[in-house]
Amino acid sequence: MDYRSLLEKTAKENKSISCMGIDPNFSSLPEGVSVDAYYVTLLEEINKKGIGIASYKPNIGYFSRLDKPLDGDFSGSKALASIIKALPSSPFILDSKRGDIATSSANYAFEAFGCWKADAVTVSPYMGHDSISPFAVGYEEKGVYILNRTSNPGGKDLQNKTMEEGKPLYMVVAETIAKWNEEYSGGIGAVVGATNLKEFEDLAAFYSKKEIPLLIPGVGSQGGSAEEVISIMKRVGYPLHLARINSSSALTHPWAKKKEKAPENWKDVCLSAIEKFAKECAL
Repeated sequence: MDYRSLLEKTAKENKSISCMGIDPNFSSLPEGVSVDAYYVTLLEEINKKGIGIASYKPNIGYFSRLDKPLDGDFSGSKALASIIKALPSSPFILDSKRGDIATSSANYAFEAFGCWKADAVTVSPYMGHDSISPFAVGYEEKGVYILNRTSNPGGKDLQNKTMEEGKPLYMVVAETIAKWNEEYSGGIGAVVGATNLKEFEDLAAFYSKKEIPLLIPGVGSQGGSAEEVISIMKRVGYPLHLARINSSSALTHPWAKKKEKAPENWKDVCLSAIEKFAKECAL
């Protein structure tokens, strides 16, 4: 099954276009609970309760930092493996933001799709088509989300620069993503943040007729609203089943923003936030 078909299938099955980010806040974990046990517990409960999460996005950097390869310690990679094995049957997006010269990208692509068995991966566009193609050629059934207009405050430093033709860089990147989607497998998508809704609307309108999958961060602790994002996509005619709206710490560490310790009923608190988010992203 190609990636766009997988997105459509799992959106219908879950009746939602939600994506749960897995970005551990280690200082906010309950005392005595390991990171893998924490997430596996939540995933088992999500599955048991039938909460409609339509994709999962673990960020590899949070787990790689736990490894100490020179000491033979790969506890971070093992924790990530345990979490991935516990994921319900929804698309698994490996958030690794790779992108290098072609030979290096080929190894990063194998890391994502061959080693971690991801359904999709996040990739940087900065080095151009030869850094993107190894993620697409030979992996036609997979998804490749290319950073377009990111949700972080510093994204504007380069992404909003005006190019010679008078367009912002993020729109030039969007046009390039659309071209690559036609050139490669059709599984090329874009990462478009929800923290600037006018920019989001412009990009969603551009991508709507081209049916480019969207990964939408910036909802939850970063301030965006799932309801507003869905309303915009409906207004511009974007095919909702191809979108995934992501929230991370607001779901799995809702107390972290206030710098509070994990409550004793942390599991119930998280599940309540996750279920609420899934409903906000309902189709």
